[in-house]
Amino acid sequence: MIEIRPFKSLGHADHGWLKARHHFSFAGYQDPARMGWGRLRVWNDDQIDPQTGFAPHPHRDMEIITYVRQGAITHTDSLGNEGRTEAGDVQVMSAGSGIRHSEYNREDEETRLFQIWIEPTARGGDPHWGAKPFPKGERAGDWAILASGMDGDGDALMLRTDARVAGITLRAGERAEWTLGEARKAYLVPAVGAVEVNGVAANERDGVAVEAVDTIALTAIRDSEIVLVDTP
Repeated sequence: MIEIRPFKSLGHADHGWLKARHHFSFAGYQDPARMGWGRLRVWNDDQIDPQTGFAPHPHRDMEIITYVRQGAITHTDSLGNEGRTEAGDVQVMSAGSGIRHSEYNREDEETRLFQIWIEPTARGGDPHWGAKPFPKGERAGDWAILASGMDGDGDALMLRTDARVAGITLRAGERAEWTLGEARKAYLVPAVGAVEVNGVAANERDGVAVEAVDTIALTAIRDSEIVLVDTP
């Protein structure tokens, strides 16, 4: 099954400094048909005004992945971590037994990002944070595993769940495949461009929910950048 969730159908919120689209139920947006996808619970498409951001607040028992699409985000947390993640790069905060953090756009331009939350395999554990650059050239035509809790993905940022977050860039007409397996689910979004997913068209920032499919076949309709979550 492949279900396209058009960008215009997503939940939305306008807080002035923050404009958000919600692929799944979140905060004031609640849709019983969109409560999550496997262990994936949140996929927010956020636009953050310059010199604004999320003030310190707590989390626990969630793997929180931030994929920066434009600009940069500056992270600080109660463990003493601080870091600036730029466009194309990724950070992971494993909230574990509890952590407080802030995320600010300290830039003079708008920041755009995907914030993705995945349930951990087990509750508790020591919280941690990490970030890593992922040059787009290394993703040209080939999948890059950005974050993972699966064996064999040693260069990826660590997740405490048996899921993967992957990215790829494709030029118009190029093809790629992702082996999923019929027992797992995937959710993918073209951050840029448009693609066909097993022959079904998806436009920029649409969501694509996939299940009961062994192999996902992508064909780029336009030059595209795709982010995918593979989850039980």
